[in-house]
Amino acid sequence: MVDERGGIGANDGDDDQEQSFISHLVELRERLLRSLFCVLIFFLALFYFANDIYSFLSQPLLKHLPEGTSMIATEVASPFLAPFKLTIMVALTISVPYLFYQTWAFVAPGLYRNERRLVFPLLISSTLLFYAGILFAYFAVFPLVFGFFTSTGPETVTVMTDISKYLDFVLKLFLAFGLAFEVPVAVVLLVKLGMVSVEKLSTLRPYIVVGAFTIGMLLTPPDIISQILLAVPMWILFEIGLVVARRVRPEPDDKDESSEGEFG
Repeated sequence: MVDERGGIGANDGDDDQEQSFISHLVELRERLLRSLFCVLIFFLALFYFANDIYSFLSQPLLKHLPEGTSMIATEVASPFLAPFKLTIMVALTISVPYLFYQTWAFVAPGLYRNERRLVFPLLISSTLLFYAGILFAYFAVFPLVFGFFTSTGPETVTVMTDISKYLDFVLKLFLAFGLAFEVPVAVVLLVKLGMVSVEKLSTLRPYIVVGAFTIGMLLTPPDIISQILLAVPMWILFEIGLVVARRVRPEPDDKDESSEGEFG
């Protein structure tokens, strides 16, 4: 738009910004729809096996239940809703790499070259570490925790766990261990962004250990076994993060490179 003085009106800049904002919203909507479609595809493919998936998830507990007992459903809809909810969570978990890819594709054009080199490996490593945390919880933590719970009760009490309560319990532990295994990613990211140095983190090691056990106490059931099984891996992963962070710490030329802001 040209104003009365023959100059370009300020509305042109506003229109460009508005069009750019709208285009970003459209792209965000498309990527969200693709992500939802991916989750839906996996859900539909797995729904037929919902009961089998739940049976597999319940094995760590069933192995420790007294002979002749089983899990129970205290609500009418629980036999359907519990496997249904689990299937949704499994579909979402399997879709995580594609969801991260959509996130990466959306934000990558606005990142500097050195930031793109950092974000993509972090997305891959964070995905693998999250899966590793879930597998560690299922194969290492659950057998010990359920063995402890079922062996410490009074002999006059028969353990018969509700399927919905059990699902909520294991999903909480899956999330806790999945997030706890992201510690190396957090350490590397903090160091690479210059928010803290490796040397400073090394001096904070005693506080990190105490914090790991505190987090383990808050995120796990009130038993010492699961708390230790969460806190010790967090500490070990913190040390691994320090080793990796020493290799990727910011270099002087990173600041110069970050000013390019274009794809190389």
